[in-house]
Amino acid sequence: MKKRDFSLEQLRQYDGSRTPRILLAVNGKVFDVTKGSKFYGPAGPYGIFAGRDASRGLATFCLDKDALKDEYDDLSDLNAVQMESVREWEMQFKEKYDYVGRLLKPGEEPSEYTDEEDTKDHNKQD
Repeated sequence: MKKRDFSLEQLRQYDGSRTPRILLAVNGKVFDVTKGSKFYGPAGPYGIFAGRDASRGLATFCLDKDALKDEYDDLSDLNAVQMESVREWEMQFKEKYDYVGRLLKPGEEPSEYTDEEDTKDHNKQD
């Protein structure tokens, strides 16, 4: 997948039911978790996070849909332990899955990524 940035609305399309590709965001970064579809797919135990910002759910260890916000979540009400947990999850996702772009804040413009950056990141993953 070519690197690009996503609004929450664009991210929602990648929930594994509308398209086979599954993306989720953690701490403002979007990861392609398609290869973990047995976990993040529609029938998976963490399918609630597919196509969404999973940061709050991961930080609070909550798999309840009510724990995830439908609007941009700045996580400002999380405590230090929860924020550390989000950063640890982010590191785990970086190690395991492809980083495909950023989650955009409302009104934020997407970055322009070059093919060279895509190639460099892909080679770094190998």
